[in-house]
Amino acid sequence: MTLARIRELRQQKGLTLHQLAGLTRLSVGMISQVERGITDPSLETLRRISDAFGVPLFDLFREDEPDPVTVVRKDERRRVSSPRGQIVYSQVSRLGGKLEVLEAAIEPGAVSSGERRSHASEECVLVLSGRLRVEAGKDVYDLDAGDSCHFDSMIPHRFVNPHEEVARYVVAVTPPSA
Repeated sequence: MTLARIRELRQQKGLTLHQLAGLTRLSVGMISQVERGITDPSLETLRRISDAFGVPLFDLFREDEPDPVTVVRKDERRRVSSPRGQIVYSQVSRLGGKLEVLEAAIEPGAVSSGERRSHASEECVLVLSGRLRVEAGKDVYDLDAGDSCHFDSMIPHRFVNPHEEVARYVVAVTPPSA
């Protein structure tokens, strides 16, 4: 059973997995697994989640059929940035799909996260301009404009810009990370 609607509702309400876990008294891992269809939740788990969202339990199963073709206009993209704006992600793909495509810009000296992180996905990054360093596992990969790097996201990784110019890149993630 896939309950992508839970992720959709959580994102609409601006909740992180940790915040939803606190509201439901469930573990972050459990909520993540439910969102990704890895586990079949109990009725009690579904009740806690629907109560936290303030929606009827069966609303968690509602799936709106996406249009066969979705256009995401540049000025209508969902954008997320780090607190100091050193990295900005812009969602190119539609929300709720099986593939997440992001365009990113990372300032000189910035990192995508303080430590290398892993998640159950697969990623491919393509550098559009500037230079980007991909740290994956114990290895480091320096990419120039036009270079790409494809990896299993379970390998702890992060993106780094040790250079003096902004790096612009596109990253495709499937399934989208929670």
